[in-house]
Amino acid sequence: MLTEPTVDKLHEMRLRAMADAFRQQLANPSMSSLSFEERFGMLVEAEYSKRRNSLMNRLATNAGLKINDACMEGIEYHPDRKLKKDLLSSLATCSYIRERRDVLIIGATGAGKTYIGCALGNAACRNYISVKYIRLPELLTDLSIGRGDG
Repeated sequence: MLTEPTVDKLHEMRLRAMADAFRQQLANPSMSSLSFEERFGMLVEAEYSKRRNSLMNRLATNAGLKINDACMEGIEYHPDRKLKKDLLSSLATCSYIRERRDVLIIGATGAGKTYIGCALGNAACRNYISVKYIRLPELLTDLSIGRGDG
């Protein structure tokens, strides 16, 4: 079998992860014991995973989150913060986005509003949902300009 033309065609079709996985399979003698379906499934899984990871990374970059590594697991639930863990856990599922509902995060300066907002944004990106981080003053300015443009 001519493997290089096959790999070249995979690259031409932008199936780079599949091409890399194919080369790895050829280099690994233990792969010959697997059936065609198993090996092919592994190739498809490699390409699929790469594309999903690329999409998730692109969504996170485009979101413009102020805190890129914010996550729901990183929220500290001190009693004085009066955060409702069950509510935040529910928000982390992103069902409110699918239901077209809004979330307003309010609190005193330093309460962690930005972190929670960014954590929710990252949760959405992990669920392959496009989001945009924008602060209220910027939003109000954009709305004001939009009204002026009619």
